[in-house]
Amino acid sequence: MDADVALRALEERTAVVIRLLVVCSVGVALVLEPGLARGRAALLGALVLVTLAYALVLGVGEWWGRRLVPPRVATSVDAALALLACGLTGGADSVMVAILPLVVIAGAVRGGVVVGRLGALGVGAGFTVAALAGSDPQVSVSDRWMAGVWWTGYLVAAAVLVGVLLRMLERQYEAAAESRARARAEHEAFLEERDLRSRLLAAQQARLDGVRVVLHEFRTPVASLTALSADLAADRLSGPARETATRLLAEHAVHLRDMLDGLADVAVQEGSPLGRVRERTVRLAELADAVLDAAGVAPERRVADVEPPEAAVRCDPQRLRRVLTNLVENAARHSGDAPVELDLRHSDGQLVVEVRDRGPGLPPGQEGVVTAKGVALGERRGTAGLGLWIVEALVAAMDGELRFLPRDDGGLVAHLELPLPSA
Repeated sequence: MDADVALRALEERTAVVIRLLVVCSVGVALVLEPGLARGRAALLGALVLVTLAYALVLGVGEWWGRRLVPPRVATSVDAALALLACGLTGGADSVMVAILPLVVIAGAVRGGVVVGRLGALGVGAGFTVAALAGSDPQVSVSDRWMAGVWWTGYLVAAAVLVGVLLRMLERQYEAAAESRARARAEHEAFLEERDLRSRLLAAQQARLDGVRVVLHEFRTPVASLTALSADLAADRLSGPARETATRLLAEHAVHLRDMLDGLADVAVQEGSPLGRVRERTVRLAELADAVLDAAGVAPERRVADVEPPEAAVRCDPQRLRRVLTNLVENAARHSGDAPVELDLRHSDGQLVVEVRDRGPGLPPGQEGVVTAKGVALGERRGTAGLGLWIVEALVAAMDGELRFLPRDDGGLVAHLELPLPSA
């Protein structure tokens, strides 16, 4: 719409310039050839000055964006002034007749086919009157009529030609508009197809991520189950150790059942790797022991502290255990033979967990990168890099906050804060 308005403004300014040039050319012709005035120099001079003033006013108004006279009215005034000039400069023999085709063309462009042809007939009739009334005495009446009819036919032909050209331009414009519309529709269809393809790829990737997450999470409890069952089968445990191993087997079995439930969730919930929330009450001391055992931390390397000692919370233990097991396993992997410390504190609906190790820590600036999917640093470089990414996703799903902080004298502290109600 703005482009059309700008184009119309340019067309009107072009008409203003042509009008000024025509008026100036008439004035120059009268100065160079005074005989054109037929003895009416004063009258023609006044006509040129009035027409020049009229053209300048229209030009200034158009330049400032204020159209003082409607275009069709301006064309009618142009025709009247041109016919008057023809009558004053020799009628049938007037050179000013050359202005009339310009007026007819302008009228046909502005008014359309029908208005253009009627206007051409009107201008031709006006020139016939000017030829009859303004021709020199030596020009016969028949020649005057002949000039009038001749120019009337010529002007009508010009209007018809302009109409044909206008229709051709309109058809070309419509064809171009249809082409643009088709191109736009094809582009929109392409964008929709690309968006659909992107959504399908994202859904497929989400399902793949879900399967990879669950497979990754199965590794730790299965390894612990394998070790415990091997010890029990070989009768290498007795007394309290055998009771502890039996209890841990039961806990691992429950955890694996929850993991299988999570895998089922992956199949029905658009590939979500987190599964549904299943809350129940769990004692933090028992959770700490299960996490340290599942992470494969030897008893002599375990340092666990739960505050208050008998604290119990209502949460999704499967999610929380997955988070803590990954953090503890990561700490144990990088600590060598140094102890791994696990602190759990619950008060005022807030669970604060810290997992501390004596490993190499993180390179500067990597605190926010280490939890990205596929990122593995240090000795784990080149592995899948899913553990801490899973932790970050689970913590976010539980509205928690996880930070990695450097530890005094070397090492790393994984600081986790979770909003959990009391059991």
